[in-house]
Amino acid sequence: MSNNSDFKSVKIYVPEGSLGVGIFPEEIGVAMARKPDAIALDAGSTDSGAAYLAKGVSKNNKRAVKTDLELIMAAQAEAGIPILIGTSGQAGGDLNLDWTRDIVLEICREKGYTPKIALLYSEQSPKLIKQKLAEGKISNLPPLGDMTEEMIDDCIHIVALMGPEPYFDALDAGADIILGGRSSDPAVIAAFALWKGAPAGPSWHAGKVSECGGQATSAATGQRGVFFEVHEDGFDIEPCDPAFKATVNSISGHLLYENKNPWVLTEPGGELDVTNSQYEQLTDTKVRVTGSVWHPKPYTMKLEGASGKLFQTIIIVGITDPNVLAEPQVFHDRMVDILHMRALSATDAVDGEFHISVRMYGWNGVSGVPPKEGTQTPREIGAMCVITANTQEMASEIAKACNPYFFHMPIRDGMEMPSYGLAFSPADIDRGPVYQFELNHVVSVDNGTELVRMKMIDTAENKENVDA
Repeated sequence: MSNNSDFKSVKIYVPEGSLGVGIFPEEIGVAMARKPDAIALDAGSTDSGAAYLAKGVSKNNKRAVKTDLELIMAAQAEAGIPILIGTSGQAGGDLNLDWTRDIVLEICREKGYTPKIALLYSEQSPKLIKQKLAEGKISNLPPLGDMTEEMIDDCIHIVALMGPEPYFDALDAGADIILGGRSSDPAVIAAFALWKGAPAGPSWHAGKVSECGGQATSAATGQRGVFFEVHEDGFDIEPCDPAFKATVNSISGHLLYENKNPWVLTEPGGELDVTNSQYEQLTDTKVRVTGSVWHPKPYTMKLEGASGKLFQTIIIVGITDPNVLAEPQVFHDRMVDILHMRALSATDAVDGEFHISVRMYGWNGVSGVPPKEGTQTPREIGAMCVITANTQEMASEIAKACNPYFFHMPIRDGMEMPSYGLAFSPADIDRGPVYQFELNHVVSVDNGTELVRMKMIDTAENKENVDA
């Protein structure tokens, strides 16, 4: 039950799984006819790697993001309800958030909208993270070990994953549109319901199930939306398009998605426990969930830090040589050894300063694990040589030195020299920095807003107010 004696229910519209993947416009009318109290959605994650945090850019292009924003901002302006968006610009860093802010302001100018906009920044300074480390407030998450100052220095950008509390402050300040930095996916969707006094267990559970839009329904895609209502005992959820269905299996099964424990979900400030949750098929399209429980815990925020200290060059060839196709693993192992020796003999590289891998797509390029004995001979293989080094110059130099061998190496000495199909000319392609996550740790904080900065923009008055 809610702690708010006046609470009855709250309705949330989640138009898609990630801002920019594409909203079906016809769903918006259906959803808005149900009179939601807020529109909430996520805009990013770590799924696509560290590059978007390190570079401060969005995975989705501006036109796609702007199109989606135009649709939901039009609905917001007509209904007068708030929009909450988490992890702006794919990674939620300050640059990512400002990029999204500029698109929102552009739409406001074009359409004549005058919303109050809250910006929630969660990027952290290396100095502050080092201070938290010295105070013993940072612990590691597997598989990384303890954080060091060197790891912090390697990071280009560091963000702290926020819970719902900063969104509460923005709503208290009267924000019509809230653009969040790096946020928990369920938190941004649950935030409005929690702010209105809805019970925590159902709110968090609804946020988790709705994090990817319609993926937890028969639509099975984040391009579709969902609509949920949190009430005193639980929540009801259904797809926006009645052509799809929410089912007991689809809704209960979503706790298996991106979660190590199907019964417990760890979030900033607590854990969602669905061990005793009950799922009821109310209609062909709607499911009711009850019995979800929220257990408050000491407040921690996940830290994500991205570096770009290594560099890569790649070469791609297509192989149809029957000798190679008959023994792909033999070819792979011989190629790696020969390229490594070539790099040492033909360049100034020394062991420990570079790494060479050959990925055999069509054989085991995705898994990297040798297939079981008796696996069918592939029809063709796309082999990609990946040279990683401490500098781009070194990676490029090694690639040029290795080019003839990667192009012509026979599977055994004494065999006629083959030629493989280079995908491009020139064959070597410099990738530039290799972006990777250096930090996978949590920091203990006194409250959910400690590491978040809020800025308000009142477009009606054309001024900015900074909340220190």
